[in-house]
Amino acid sequence: MIFTPTPIAGAFLVDLEPKTDPRGSFARAFCRREFAGAGIPFQIVQANLAHTASAGVVRGLHWQQEPAGESKLVRCIAGAVFDAIVDMRRDSPTWRRVWWVELDAERGRALFVPPGVAHGYQALVDATGILYMTDAYYAPEHETGVRYDDPALAIPWPLPARDVTARDRAWPLLGGGPEG
Repeated sequence: MIFTPTPIAGAFLVDLEPKTDPRGSFARAFCRREFAGAGIPFQIVQANLAHTASAGVVRGLHWQQEPAGESKLVRCIAGAVFDAIVDMRRDSPTWRRVWWVELDAERGRALFVPPGVAHGYQALVDATGILYMTDAYYAPEHETGVRYDDPALAIPWPLPARDVTARDRAWPLLGGGPEG
């Protein structure tokens, strides 16, 4: 695996290193030893699949607050997504920085999202699938979010947003004041 730091402290792109032969290819999608060697402590306790039926659907921006903070390893396994992260850690050197990347099933690239960083994505094609693994169990009482369309974040979603849940539409705007 190839680990590339992003502009968000502690977040990494994780690229595959496929071995190919006439049959096709094989690549390691996760290895705790390789993550540790890259300085990323990550012990998976939960794996989640999300299927999005239509292009344009936006999910997020969510994160879990302490004491239930979680890291995520997000990989697109069908279709393609525009994936966005926002650093919501007040003590981080990249607090409130926004960054985005396209993930698609063909390349197999993943995004490692550290605790305290909001995550969301938009399906770029119909029938998109996401697999994400976490190092903490889902704790709904500690989940929070920020609006996907917050002008302070200026995330350039590539398609008109559609089918955004009432919960995701109800997250607060940053409004210039401290959040997170």
